[in-house]
Amino acid sequence: MTQSTITTAPETYNGWANYETWNVALWLGNDENLYNIARGWAEHGYKSLSHVLIELNSTTPDGVKWNDSKLDIAELNEMLAEF
Repeated sequence: MTQSTITTAPETYNGWANYETWNVALWLGNDENLYNIARGWAEHGYKSLSHVLIELNSTTPDGVKWNDSKLDIAELNEMLAEF
């Protein structure tokens, strides 16, 4: 009898790297005004976009900072590329 190895996937939040990344993506993809701003800045990447968003409001409506250190920038850049 052989022992099977169970591998666990890294923890994610609704398919995103973490809650903070999911929350930012949620607002950018589902709020018309934020979506239009994000589309306009998509080619510059999320870091550039975050500076604009901070000028409007320092956080998402749920209180996540647009420049939170936990954000997965690569994942957000991938999302922006699809806009």
